[in-house]
Amino acid sequence: MRTETITYEADGLRFKSELYVEAGTEPKPGVLVFPEAFGLSDHARTRAEGLAKLGYAALACDIHGDGRLVTDLGEALGLLKPLYADTKRMRARGLAALKMLQAREEVVPARTASIGFCFGGTMSLELARSGADLKAVVGFHSGLSTSAPKSDAKAYKGRVLVCIGADDPFIKPEERMAFEEEMRNAGVDWQMHLYGGTVHSFTSRDADQRNNPAMRYSEAADKESWAAMQEIFSAVLFT
Repeated sequence: MRTETITYEADGLRFKSELYVEAGTEPKPGVLVFPEAFGLSDHARTRAEGLAKLGYAALACDIHGDGRLVTDLGEALGLLKPLYADTKRMRARGLAALKMLQAREEVVPARTASIGFCFGGTMSLELARSGADLKAVVGFHSGLSTSAPKSDAKAYKGRVLVCIGADDPFIKPEERMAFEEEMRNAGVDWQMHLYGGTVHSFTSRDADQRNNPAMRYSEAADKESWAAMQEIFSAVLFT
């Protein structure tokens, strides 16, 4: 396994993301991995490493600049508030990461995808809504709402999978319904997987340590959602 820190600029900041790729001479499909609201963490790194072992070149993405990682949820949300208010800034950060990944010699630029966890899932969806050239987008316990669902959804170019805890208090049923309408009206090839008895952050083993009943790890939902992602990637990134 080879890792490399990659720097680039966007939205007035310098980002330090980490590329994971197995040794080999043949270019591979590329996958962006956007982390939870706290920033580039071991959770995102582990997922990128797992993707590399599956044959992808995976970029664990910095979202706050300079590889910043915060531990307090309130502080993290404060950093993200301006991005939710102006999704052009969020998209700019994602597009810069995608441009960097597609320019790498290890990557087949026409075969790229994006995944994300919590805010990172939102970021992946916004990247797709910008019209980015992505074969697939996957969001794990990700926010689903957008400011312009009717116009932006038409920009989607690839398949979409969102994996949501059915009891996630941060993603209300009405938000899921609005997302479904967005996808249907735009004719997107999409799936939504709901996991019963499951709340937010179900892919993160550290979630239980936050002592917040709304955030809990679920081994079953974690494994099933990761398998669903692999099924889609096998269909669209290796053909």
